[in-house]
Parts: sequence; structure tokens; C-alpha cells
Amino acid sequence: MKSIISNLEEEAIYIIRETIATANNPVVLYSIGKDSSVLFHILKKATYPNKISCKFLHIDTKWKFKEMINFRDNLFRKSEYNLLVHTNKEGNKKNINPINFSPGLYTDIMKTEALRQALIKYNFDFIITGSRRDEEKSRSKEKIFSLRKNNAWNPKDQRPEFWFHFNKLKQEEDTFRVFPLSNWQEIDIWKYIELENIKLPSLYFSKKRKVIKRNGGYIMLDDRRLKPLKKEKVEFLDIRFRTLGCYPLTAGIISKAKTVKEIIKELQVSKISERNGRFIDHDTISSMEIKKLKGYF
Repeated sequence: MKSIISNLEEEAIYIIRETIATANNPVVLYSIGKDSSVLFHILKKATYPNKISCKFLHIDTKWKFKEMINFRDNLFRKSEYNLLVHTNKEGNKKNINPINFSPGLYTDIMKTEALRQALIKYNFDFIITGSRRDEEKSRSKEKIFSLRKNNAWNPKDQRPEFWFHFNKLKQEEDTFRVFPLSNWQEIDIWKYIELENIKLPSLYFSKKRKVIKRNGGYIMLDDRRLKPLKKEKVEFLDIRFRTLGCYPLTAGIISKAKTVKEIIKELQVSKISERNGRFIDHDTISSMEIKKLKGYF
């Protein structure tokens, strides 16, 4: 009998092949995190012996962890795949940042609007992402092939997907977001990483890091732009990250897990949500769903 992980891998390969066979101009959203790394690995299997033909796209807010950007650049320098990096230049020019602006406004301008700009600029029709249903409540409503009109999501427009039959017909101006990892859970991702020996940014693994306690979470002082307030104490603690984003809005957790095996053991007893440390999810009630309606990932 096949393992759950094998079934999930086969399912993802099938979805990827269905997408590539249908799309005129597909793209893979690459966020540098563990899910993107798993998706990248499965894409290579899905297209073997050919190399991945579609482009990759990273939305760079200019506030990612330094290590994330180094990992991204090293990966694509070695892989020779085509990576497009897009930043909302107008937002960057106005210095829209996660320190002086609300998480909601910052996300709208530097992530959602930047993504819409890139999708329109390059005229992508099928956008493959590594998002999973178990990450957040609104994402559980997503279909595997999620129809978008004007790059915005409407739950009422989604189509039935009985027995893995996908309706991929669309108007010329419509797009699809495609989620090959929809049915994976966080622990499945880590078990697959262990099985396939997938490399990740070391931010996922515990080590002594320079942090402050802010908004109930441990924020890493990744560069000089984030300055501690007078009441905030700078500490060196054993910290790792369960999810990666813009560093002033991404809280780490106290952890001793330095290997994939130790992370899996930690997750087996954890009762805290994976995205609990993502401040962009908590700025308003149902904030992620509101962002998705506007065109967020």
C-alpha cells in the first residue's frame, strides 16, 4: 500500500501536468519558503526528463530576511531556471514599509498590487502556487483550480472538482490560481522534505538569534532598519521560524529543533497554528479572505 506522502506527491504531479498541458503562459509563484521548495522539487519530477519550462515569479517587497534572498539567488544561479523578480516600484519609492504602515496597507501595496502588476505585465494565465488549505481558514475554501476574474477571488465563481475532474475553461481575460499542494498538511511537507532531502533556508532551524518581543511574538533584528523601542529588550534566544515572510511581520518561536526529524517531533505535539506568527493575518477580522478578494496569493 502506498504511503500518504506518495499519494500526495502523485496528486501534485498530476495537477502540475494538467496545468502545463492546458496553459498558454503559466508561471510558478516562488516565495522562497518550505512549500515553494517542495513545489519546485515536485515540478522537476513532473516535467522529467525535460526541465521546467514555465517561468518562476518572486514578489520582492524589499523586506524579506536577508537569508531568504541569498537562498533564492543561489538556487536559481545553480538551477539556470528563469526567475522573474518584481517589486512595486511606486510603493518602494514612497517607502511603504511594514514598520511605519499597517500590515494591511503594506500588504495591499507591496504584495497584492505588486502581484497584480506582474501578472498583467507578463500576461500569465495559470499561476501555480504552493499554498495549502490547512494554512488558514479562507484558504480552505479554495479549489485546486481557482478561477480569478481581474485577478480577484470570488468564492461564488468556484467550480466543482468531483473525482479530480477540473473545469479549466475560461474567458480570455480570466486567470487560474493552481494549488498542487492543496491537500498537504504542514507535517506532510516536513516528512517529504526529510524523505527527499530538500534544502531550505536555515531560518527554519533553531539557533541563537537576536530578537525583540513585539506584538506578542519574537521578531528577529535582521538589519538596522528595525530599531528596538525603549521598552523592548534585545535578547539572544533559540529561535526558528515555521513560516517565512517580511521579517518585521514574521514572528519566530522558541525552539530547540535543529534538524528535520526534531521539527517533525515538535509539530506532532504542537497546538499552535503555523501562521500564528504572521502579523498580516491578524490586522482585521477575516483579513486573509479580504486580501484574497483583492487578488492576494
